Formats: sequence, C-alpha cells, structure tokens
Amino acid sequence: MKKIFQLAVLAGVCISIGGTVYLRVGGVAGAVLFAFGLTTVVYYKLKLYTGTAGFIRRNGDWGMLGMVLLGNIVGCALSAWAISYAQPDCVAPAQAILEGRLAKGPLACGVLAIGCGFIMTTAVAFARQGKMLPLLLGVPAFIMCGFAHSIADAFYFLLVPTNELLQPAVAAVYAAEVAGNFVGCNLYRWVAWGATDD
Repeated sequence: MKKIFQLAVLAGVCISIGGTVYLRVGGVAGAVLFAFGLTTVVYYKLKLYTGTAGFIRRNGDWGMLGMVLLGNIVGCALSAWAISYAQPDCVAPAQAILEGRLAKGPLACGVLAIGCGFIMTTAVAFARQGKMLPLLLGVPAFIMCGFAHSIADAFYFLLVPTNELLQPAVAAVYAAEVAGNFVGCNLYRWVAWGATDD
C-alpha cells in the first residue's frame, strides 16, 4: 500500500501541473495542455482515482481505491501550497472555479462528475492498449463541457484561502464529485456488463 500511496501522490502532482497550465492559459488551449497531466499519469502507470475507479473488482480493491484518493489529494495539496507561493496569480481563477461549483450545488456537480468519469475511464481503457488519441481528446472534451474532475478540483479548491475552503458546502460539493466520478467511471460496465467483475 505504501507504493500505491506514493504513486497516487505523484499522480496528484501531475494533475496539478495540468491544472496550473489551465489556470494560467484558460480556454481551449488550456484545456488541451491540461492533457499533459493525464498522459503523464498513464505513461508512468501512476495511480489516479479517475483512472482506477472504473477497473476495480466488485468485492475488493476498496481500501486501495481509498488510498489512491487520499494520495491524490495529498499530491494536490503539496502542489497547491507550492503554486500559491510561486504563482499567486493562479489563486483568483481557482477561486472562480470553486465559486462556480458552489453556485451549482452538490447535485449538479455530482451529475457533471458522472460525465467526466465516463470520459476518463474510456480514455484510459484506450490508453492501456497504446491508443492515446482518446486521452488527448477526452481531457479537453470534459473540461470544455464543464464536467467535474474530483482530483483537478482538489487542486483548485486547495489553492483558495483556508477560510473559504473550510465551508460545509465545499465538502458537500466535493463528496458529490467523488461519487459522481465513481458512477461515471463504472457506467459502461454497469450498463453493458451487468456490473460483472473483470
């Protein structure tokens, strides 16, 4: 489990790199460049929540998935600390993202997270066969759709001042995103495979 945690922390850092370029560039270009974070995760076989949740066994791997999520958040927290110090111009756009999520509320964010989870599991399934194009297209697709990626949002949320972060509404939105991502990641096999194990 120690190795899994370490790989998950590094995955969180990689997503934070993608998040940083998106905050600084924005728009379609920022969404496309964000894909660097996901391609790095896949290439180095790191552990990312949205790249793992759709491939776990029904009766196992739950502890591992929790460890992956925790490690991802730790990696995002370390990155947010560094970026808030070295690139403070990233804080304002991160606050705007958080405010947008709070305005939508947990239910809407959970629904948006389903779309992201579906795209990410599809992209990773292709990438595991050496086909990277769906990953390169899927990342900007979910960003431009406004879908919620729980690990990217962990980085964005952790960039904002602590007094804004420590609101019960933030925890509710984030929990809905984590759940929504999980549903989206498993949507195909629940519908097409009847939730059978791999």
